[in-house]
Amino acid sequence: MRHPALLILAAALGMATPLAAQARPDALSVAVDRGLAAVQPQVVAWRRDFHEHPELSNRETRTAGIVAAHLRSLGIEVRTGVAHTGVVGVLRGGRPGPVVALRADMDALPVGEEVDLPFASRARSTYNGQDVGVMHACGHDMHTSMLMGVASVLAGVRQDLPGTVVFLFQPAEEGAPAGEEGGAPLMLLEGAFDNPSPSAVFGLHVFSRIPVGRIDVKPGPLMAAADNFRIIVRGRQTHGGMPWRGTDPIVVASQVVLGLQTIVSRQSDLILAPAVVSVGILRGGVRSNIIPDSVELVGTIRTFDAGMRAQVHERIRRTATGIAQSAGASADVTISGDGNAVTANDSALTARMLPTLRRAAGPAGVATAQITMTAEDFSAYQARVPGIFFFLGVTPPGADNDTVAANHSPRFFADERALPVGVRALSYLAVDYLRGGAR
Repeated sequence: MRHPALLILAAALGMATPLAAQARPDALSVAVDRGLAAVQPQVVAWRRDFHEHPELSNRETRTAGIVAAHLRSLGIEVRTGVAHTGVVGVLRGGRPGPVVALRADMDALPVGEEVDLPFASRARSTYNGQDVGVMHACGHDMHTSMLMGVASVLAGVRQDLPGTVVFLFQPAEEGAPAGEEGGAPLMLLEGAFDNPSPSAVFGLHVFSRIPVGRIDVKPGPLMAAADNFRIIVRGRQTHGGMPWRGTDPIVVASQVVLGLQTIVSRQSDLILAPAVVSVGILRGGVRSNIIPDSVELVGTIRTFDAGMRAQVHERIRRTATGIAQSAGASADVTISGDGNAVTANDSALTARMLPTLRRAAGPAGVATAQITMTAEDFSAYQARVPGIFFFLGVTPPGADNDTVAANHSPRFFADERALPVGVRALSYLAVDYLRGGAR
């Protein structure tokens, strides 16, 4: 059954208070609201096109081409090929003022779509040597289309803008392919924040289990730091019928998986901060009657406290090597210590811009966000300048939060009634920031 939310997008246009509805509406505010109303149908069309034609990290060539062509059509300065497929647009206002950056990510995931939509993805690609379905299972299609809409709105009022807006269309937020660099760190390394250099950055992420159109935000830590680990358990290959003639790395690896769980449940002070250690890949063996030489474990570490982060790394090494040694095997442990840092919103900037977000989503449309163990490379931008990252709800009314599909699920569904709120929020944030803050 196709989602009825696709048929009632028009209702979303009245979900929040226009920028012009202030004590003293001005020409710029009125023009921004006029542009927001005009661009919404195109935002929906872009979103559906991107959803139907998703591309994996560092492979977003079609998406980047559409973005760059649109920005050029608006008279925005464009740089392409940043961090492989990234696009940076610079819109210089007609009046002097500060520089603000707005970011959207463009990449999809190696997930086969299971949602019945007229624009569902049927795309396939190769990921780590495997043939996979490709889907915008995390909503980056919405992020890209919303920021394109913001570019249209702000370009339409450029003569009255007191400053400059930098549009960051970023590849590989989900992580670069094996052996490649990518994402926000590479965008910065290749000059995304240079000439001009912004003094603040704003971004959003659509999120399941938040009601459609609601904005969730908080000062301080919001999303966890993320590191990856890889453990190779090395045993000694033998016949499956004679396990005593070798050393079984499958059994050892299974014990390591269980041992890793005690790092969080028994060795970490969870009163201080939450932590997660998860194994996502357990790989080894080729035949039922052959005990293999080695087994590979790959997983993720999520933390909020720097000291705890270092402790978890050390305890993973100690647990894996100790368990392996006790069984006559060995374990090689590799941990990426340069993963995403904690995504933390600047407290002063958040307080300053909160009235702007309330105007965008309506007085009852903003809630205090809960921290999440998901991670974001938006933290790299926040390490350079103050920034705000917020969640935008896409769960349809009446959905059961206990069963609604999460981001990264093949059944993830994003209600398009959130699109106008996202475009409005980013547009209002840019305008208010350039004018000196929420008014």
